[in-house]
Amino acid sequence: MADDDVREQASICAVRPGTDLGRHARMLSQLHDAVLSGDAAPDRARRLIARSWDRVRAQGVNPDAGDPPGPLDAGQVEQRRSTSPLVPVLPALRSALTSVAEDARHVMVVTDADGVLLWREGSTAVRRRADGLGFTEGANWSECSVGTNAIGTALAEGGPVQIFSAEHFVRSHHRWTCTAAPVHDPRSGELLGVVDVSGPAETIHPTTVALVNTAVRLAEAGLWQRHEARLEALRTIGAPMLAGTSGPGLVVDDHGWVAAVTGLPGVERVAAPSADRLIAVHGIGPCLPEPVPGGWLLRPADSGSSRMRLRLDLDARPPQAVVEGSSRWVHPLSTRHAEVLVLLARAGTAGLDSAALSESLYGDRAHLVTVRAEMSRLRRGLGGILLARPYRIAPEVELDLTGLRESRVVRDSAAPGIAALRDS
Repeated sequence: MADDDVREQASICAVRPGTDLGRHARMLSQLHDAVLSGDAAPDRARRLIARSWDRVRAQGVNPDAGDPPGPLDAGQVEQRRSTSPLVPVLPALRSALTSVAEDARHVMVVTDADGVLLWREGSTAVRRRADGLGFTEGANWSECSVGTNAIGTALAEGGPVQIFSAEHFVRSHHRWTCTAAPVHDPRSGELLGVVDVSGPAETIHPTTVALVNTAVRLAEAGLWQRHEARLEALRTIGAPMLAGTSGPGLVVDDHGWVAAVTGLPGVERVAAPSADRLIAVHGIGPCLPEPVPGGWLLRPADSGSSRMRLRLDLDARPPQAVVEGSSRWVHPLSTRHAEVLVLLARAGTAGLDSAALSESLYGDRAHLVTVRAEMSRLRRGLGGILLARPYRIAPEVELDLTGLRESRVVRDSAAPGIAALRDS
């Protein structure tokens, strides 16, 4: 395991080995009461917990609330199950976690991206206790429904979470511990759901974080294998097509992953194709997407220059990445993605890895999973303009940063990456 991954895991664990759990639970309970009464600031808690408490207090969650609203009826649960992209990897999750959960007096649950419990397995005795909290199939365990908890907080933070005792916002959950991690689509970075292991507070153990993370990585690896199988099937269609074309070209799937290529050095991914716009491909320039069975054929739109220029317009609403070559196209950006592009522009050809981006964006290196998911989503929109390992803007893309420091957003922004551009 890489050093950054070890540090990330340590920052997630709610207790250290050898911690007196009873004493720690009493301290957390006193802190919880002090924060709610206004006698203490939330930042006396772990940073992860302080952020969550701030969110749920702003959302008006009642710390003395009972069961979560709902649950959904059996028909709605079944409909969500049948359409869940996690169905193919359920056997891997069960193999990794169910028997361990039973032995450790835990339950293993899998939710969808909304935080709705779809599957629950494990200790029968603990499942009965969980029923009393409304921790059942069809219940929504997002933060806005039940406050700080591993499922909802993992969704809000976009990364793995362990919660112990009175770190839960709702008092009726203080006798529990839970460890959860989100599952992302390895092709696009899209959040698919959450895997959680929960049980009585006294059963907490730091190694549960590593166990859940490993299960999630196995699940994502299984999704990636399915992706590779689909690419191989697309390759059998695309390779003959490219053999009959003159000049460079690619065959890609709906997410922009390359199945076959000709006339270009190795290209792994481009922007997700759409029939109504040109796609900028590093090394070719603007390409016209043509639908083929299971994907898209990309060929140069014309014989113009393949040189591309990237300009960031932060004053637009939303911010925009403007790509100019033989044609011009505009990609809208979230504030976070605009901030990432500013950081990469400042980094130049050296680029930034996940840990450096996490530190620049969040002030620590504990958000590696979140950063990787954000970068996958950004690359889905910008494709070959952004390269990975490390993340950087492709060297042949000319950056136009004229006037960026004078931008209203740069002057006024409190976002660390954009503020750093102002102050540099």
